[in-house]
Amino acid sequence: METTKNELPKHVRRFFYKLSDYLDTKFFYYGSVQRSDFIPGKSDVDVLVFAENEYSIMVKMQHYLHVSKKDFKKVAWIIDDIPIYGYKLKYENKKENIIAEFSIYSEKFKEPILKEHNSKRVLPFYITIMLYVLKFFYYQLPLLDIKTFNKMKRFILNTILVNDRETKFLVIDS
Repeated sequence: METTKNELPKHVRRFFYKLSDYLDTKFFYYGSVQRSDFIPGKSDVDVLVFAENEYSIMVKMQHYLHVSKKDFKKVAWIIDDIPIYGYKLKYENKKENIIAEFSIYSEKFKEPILKEHNSKRVLPFYITIMLYVLKFFYYQLPLLDIKTFNKMKRFILNTILVNDRETKFLVIDS
């Protein structure tokens, strides 16, 4: 997961490489960039960042990306009855056409998080078709707002896609 299944434009790859180098940590990619439902220029690039000190990484990201501390949202995730806390940052650079969502977690949660994301790398055909249809209505026809789109995407990936792992995810707005 340190590389992407889908090819990213050169300037986007360079952006992630430079940020990873600046933070002195590896990035792990997940979500649609690792699946066949990725839409270049439309889909965001989901990135996992594991750190010994999440706060230090967040301060460095604030400086490098010119974002505010308020842009980081606290998240709680329960995977197999293990409570995991971390942070999410949605980042968009319209000028460079870079859309990313960074998930920052303690290094101690690396194994269960990577296992969970790896379980959704290869999806059944019918799930992929459902995601393509959903993305068509969101990106091409803009009939859905972002909240509805995300809710439907979570429903497809977390309810229709049946796996043997019990997970719950919550964004905690401060």
